Amino acid sequence: MKVYLAGPEVFLSNAKEVLAQKAALARAAGFTPLAPGDLEIPPTNSKWERGLAISAIDEKLMLASDLIIANLTPFRGISADVGTVFELGFMCALGRPVYAYTNTARSFFERTSQDYYQGNIMERPGGGLSGSDGLSIEDFHMADNLMLDGGITSRGGAFIRKNVPEEALLTDLSGFVECLDLAAKRLMA
Repeated sequence: MKVYLAGPEVFLSNAKEVLAQKAALARAAGFTPLAPGDLEIPPTNSKWERGLAISAIDEKLMLASDLIIANLTPFRGISADVGTVFELGFMCALGRPVYAYTNTARSFFERTSQDYYQGNIMERPGGGLSGSDGLSIEDFHMADNLMLDGGITSRGGAFIRKNVPEEALLTDLSGFVECLDLAAKRLMA
């Protein structure tokens, strides 16, 4: 089975090293890994064209994959990397098995209320909570936006939550290994 490896690791200064580790772990679990950066990007005439070429390659890799394991650790904010979220949704729409992990055990509500609003939240007259700007805040005890948890759960996947040291937030692979183990047991039995 081919597994698409999604996550913000492509932005790390040691991206090739981390992606190689993930690929080796996937192979050891019996999967064939497919990851962004696996293929050469053809020459283009502009940055915009290069971006489109990368997107097209990643979509071809996803179409060739049997499942996805996505790193949904918050990236550049309180939520998962938007590209990774797109990839997760793409695979959900294809009806493929989806697994994910995050290296923060704090809920989406905690990150929104504490990190984004710095604790400045209030009860709404009709129930629920809102931030100082009046926008409602999700409070479902989920790892991220309810559509991510819902999409993964409704397809029989798993969303693993870990709590790792800050310096290992984007490089700790224990949640990834747990996803590999669960996927192998469920899909290759």
